[in-house]
Amino acid sequence: MMRVLRIGAVALLRQQLSPRTNLLSIAKFATALKGQDVGTPTHTMDEVQAEIRQRLGLQRGYHPIPRSREHLLKYTPKAEDLPPRSMQDSYTTAALPLSTDLKLQDNYVSHLGNVRMGRLMEDLDAFAVWVAHQHVKVPTLPADVKLPYTFVTILVDKVSFSDLVTDVKEDIRFSGHTSWVGRSSMEIVVWVEQKHHGEYKKITRALFLMGARNATNTGAAPVNPIEPATDEEREILSGGEERKKRRQIIQAQSIFRVEPNDFEQTLMYDIYKRTTDTNTMELNKRLLPANARWMSEWSTVTTIPSFPENRNAHNTVFGGFLMRLALENSWTAAFLYCSVRPKLLHICDISFEKPVPVASFIKLTSYVVYTELNYLQIMTVADVLDTSAGGSNQVTTNVFYSTYKSNETVHQVLPRSYHETMWYIQGRRKFKYAMGLE
Repeated sequence: MMRVLRIGAVALLRQQLSPRTNLLSIAKFATALKGQDVGTPTHTMDEVQAEIRQRLGLQRGYHPIPRSREHLLKYTPKAEDLPPRSMQDSYTTAALPLSTDLKLQDNYVSHLGNVRMGRLMEDLDAFAVWVAHQHVKVPTLPADVKLPYTFVTILVDKVSFSDLVTDVKEDIRFSGHTSWVGRSSMEIVVWVEQKHHGEYKKITRALFLMGARNATNTGAAPVNPIEPATDEEREILSGGEERKKRRQIIQAQSIFRVEPNDFEQTLMYDIYKRTTDTNTMELNKRLLPANARWMSEWSTVTTIPSFPENRNAHNTVFGGFLMRLALENSWTAAFLYCSVRPKLLHICDISFEKPVPVASFIKLTSYVVYTELNYLQIMTVADVLDTSAGGSNQVTTNVFYSTYKSNETVHQVLPRSYHETMWYIQGRRKFKYAMGLE
């Protein structure tokens, strides 16, 4: 009976997915689960982390040179040995028991008593890995051999937040499943909800693209294909193909790869005219219009050392930790810019370009790159500093884009150099995408 209830609830969950809009509201799904223990998480997030370590055979405690996993390489399966999996096979849940764990409350509370969104981003990343574990099944693997895989975050496509005011004293539930797979990659959809007057209400939902790697993280590893079990699953899988193509198009058309389109070039010229006194010969002098600010003067920089506490399964900096740092730094930049507490609306297109060594110094710079009415688009760049050169050399490892809303109209941000103009155009693109306007 419980199996039937669980499958029925998962089917309801999938009905909220759309190939065109990626994901829709989870409200109906949450309502359908009301009063059913099918929606009760089977693990806490601490238990999820412990189970992942156990499955991978990772040592507890920090070891600068971790135990070798090379002996597991021979167990890397061939693609043809992996049976198809349905989406409901990977569906899983986990809880953050804030209502009963006071220590957990201290870690997640903001000074207003809300839940820190940066902490939830860390958990989202860890939970996406947990979903990947549910999807991958290797029938040829001996029972006493650890899973010969490593899972890495490739990108986070889009994270949208509801209007729910979070409460650090109420439990949070994570749920999700695979929504598309490639040969060695998996698209994973994750929902986060919090109890509100006895019912779970949506906080956010996210799309992760995870990569499957071999045991030593030196090469790709195949994953089980998806065989849709229902018409809803077939629709979701088709939508996954569309989202893959859209990601490829967006990446190929990045402002850092191709020149601005005709409209954007007109926009650039308009900015030039508004900020240059063409009646004089001082063409190198820029004029700031009323109610505007220069982009170069509004950035927030944070440099921190990372520690073993922030490591992932393969002894590099955990992607969720970088997301938390970037989000909190971007929120600070938005707050300082508009002088009131901004509301986080979206996080989109988080890319993970290079792994970050666990002993790194990480520099995060958040720029206000685009504004429109009472909205701000923030670009946060994560760089790893070369300590041997006194920090003068740095390598960009991640770029994050986040959208905030203020209760009041904000000053317009304007670029002063061609380099900043490219950031402005890219920021505008990300804003329109996040808001569903393009």
